[in-house]
Formats: sequence, structure tokens, C-alpha cells
Amino acid sequence: MSIQDKIISDIKEAMKAKDQDKLRVLRSLKAKLMEKEISERKGGEAKLTDEQAVEVLMKAAKQRKESIDQFEDGGREDLAENEKRELKIIDAYLPEMMSEDEVRGVVKQKIEQLGASGMQDIGKVMGPLMGQLKGKADGSMVSRIVKEELGG
Repeated sequence: MSIQDKIISDIKEAMKAKDQDKLRVLRSLKAKLMEKEISERKGGEAKLTDEQAVEVLMKAAKQRKESIDQFEDGGREDLAENEKRELKIIDAYLPEMMSEDEVRGVVKQKIEQLGASGMQDIGKVMGPLMGQLKGKADGSMVSRIVKEELGG
């Protein structure tokens, strides 16, 4: 079952269970997935791949994380808690993310493979890495680790 199909199925379950929070988040995700699907159409029909669906979900999760930070900085714990609940629902549909140690291992290997030696090579390293780790690791964590490993 694709991620998109799973979300649609879970919308029905949330409606039956009268779980308004989950229903609101899932409907929002479904709308974002449909937007992406429409933007991908060329001529006729288009069906999102799970990779594309993960991109949409990761973007939604990132938005929630940024909102949590902003609400906590502004002293609005009530709103931060709501965003955390939404993030938890979204995370259930995302694949297991790599740990920091796993990412660091991949980064070290890529730096060695490309012969990168300093911060001037960050672009040379980040491009291939983000392609390799897309949907498996948070981009900001990858960037931070690359900078640490390159001595920045």
C-alpha cells in the first residue's frame, strides 16, 4: 500500500473514531499530496511515487518543527504542544530516519571518496550527499555534520 493510499485509509479510520486532531492533519497531508500530484501532471494523469510523497511529508514535518521552535521562543507552549502532536502524526508516515552516527559515517566516506579537504569543498560534498540521503536524513543535520567534518 502506498503512503498516499495509507493516508486516505487512515482518514476513514479517523472519521469513524471521531479523532478530530488526526483527521485535520491527515486531510491537510492529503491536500498537500494532491497539490504535488497536480503539479507533476504532464498532459494526463500522474500518480505520486512514495519517494515524492515522502518529500511532501518531510516538508510538512519540517514546517511543524520550525513552528515548534518559534512558539517555544515566543513562550506559547500551548501552540507548541499542538504542533508536536501534529508532528507525531506526520512522523508515523515517514520512513525510519538515519541516526547521527550513521549519517556521520556516510559523510566521512563521501568526503574521502571526493577528496574534499576543507570548507571550500562543501558544495562538492553536499550535492551528492543530499541526493544519496534524500528521505533518509534531515538536511540540516547533514549540513551540520559536513561542516564539522570539513573543519568549519
